[in-house]
Amino acid sequence: MALISPSRRLRRTPFSDGVEAAGVKAYTVYNRMLLPTMFRTVEEDYAHLKSAVQLWDVSVERQVEVRGPDAGRLVQMLTPRDLRGMLPGQCYYMPVVDETGGMLNDPVVLKLAEDRWWISIADSDLLFWVKGVAQGYRLDVLVDEPDVSPLAVQGPKADELMARVFGDAVRDIRFFRFGWFDFQGHDMVIARSGYSKQGGFEIYVEGWDVGMPLWNALMEAGRDLDVQAGCPNAIERIEGGLLSYGNDMTDDNTPHECGLGRFCNTATAVGCIGRDALLRVAKEGPVQQIRAIAIDTKALPSCDRAWPLMAGKKRVGQVTSAAYSPDYSEGVAIGMVRMTHWDEGTQLHVQSPSGLLPAEVRESFWI
Repeated sequence: MALISPSRRLRRTPFSDGVEAAGVKAYTVYNRMLLPTMFRTVEEDYAHLKSAVQLWDVSVERQVEVRGPDAGRLVQMLTPRDLRGMLPGQCYYMPVVDETGGMLNDPVVLKLAEDRWWISIADSDLLFWVKGVAQGYRLDVLVDEPDVSPLAVQGPKADELMARVFGDAVRDIRFFRFGWFDFQGHDMVIARSGYSKQGGFEIYVEGWDVGMPLWNALMEAGRDLDVQAGCPNAIERIEGGLLSYGNDMTDDNTPHECGLGRFCNTATAVGCIGRDALLRVAKEGPVQQIRAIAIDTKALPSCDRAWPLMAGKKRVGQVTSAAYSPDYSEGVAIGMVRMTHWDEGTQLHVQSPSGLLPAEVRESFWI
C-alpha cells in the first residue's frame, strides 16, 4: 500500500502526538488534514465504540467563523433552514446550498452570540464560498478560520468520562446544545453532538497549548472505563444513516435528494441564495433519493467508488458507502436510488468489486 508523504500542507493537530502514541493505523485526507480512520481494525474499533468510550481527533472539522452586525443575515443566506428561532447556545444541522440548490456542505452551525457564529464544516472549501458571498453582497462581517480544533468524546460511557474532567454540570447539556466549561483556566465550548449514534460530546479547543493536556486528562480519567483513541467508524455511521459529504452527496445533489428536506424551510428561509431553485424542487419532488440498502453478503471491500445498483440490466442508482455489519450479519449501505425503485422491500443487485450481490431497499437505517 502506498504511503502519504507528510508536508506542511497536511496540517498536524493539537492531538496528533496522542493519536500517534495510540497506534493509529490509517488516515484519510480531510480539509487538508489527516483524519484517523482505524486504530486496531475497523471491526474492533466498531465494537469498542458501542460498548465503552473513545476520544476522536476531529480537528479536520474546521470552523468558519462569521462575526459582525450582518453575521446572522450571512449565515441565513447560506442555508434553506430557517434560523430565525435559533438562540445562542444552540447547534443546528444546516444544509448549505448554492444558487442551483446543490449541496455545498452539511455542517453543524453553533450560534455563539447574535453577532458570532461557528460553522463546523465537512470536507469542502466552504470558507471561500462564505467569503465570496460576504464580499459580493458587501455585508458588514468578518469571515475567517479560527484556531479551533474539535475533540469528540463518543460512546455509551461518554457522560461519565466528561463529568470526571469537567464536572457533573456537563451531563445537563441537551442534544444539539452547548455550554462553556473551564479546563485548566481555558474556557471551552462543549456541545452534545458527534458523528456517531452512540452519544457523546464535541469539545471545541481553541489554540494548541491545551490540546495534549486535555487529551491526557481524559485518557487518565477514563482508564477504568476502557477509554481508547478512536475515530469515525464506517460501519457504525452507515448503520446510523450518517451521510458523508463528498461520498454520499455532492453539489450535484439537492437536500431533498439527500433525505434532508426536513431541514429545508424554503417558504420562510427568506434570503437563502438557493431558495428559488429549492422551491421548484420541493414542488416537483426529487426523482432520486438516499435510501438504506441491505446487501446479502458476509464480506465487503472498501467502497472507494460508486457501485451501480441494478434492476435487471437497468441501472437505477448507486451505492455510495458500504460495509459489512457484524451486529446485523449483513452488508449495510447508503445508496442514491431512482424513485421508480426506492420503495421498501424493492429487490435489486449491486455491482461490487466482489461481483453482483443481491440487495434490498430498506425503509429506515439500522440504528
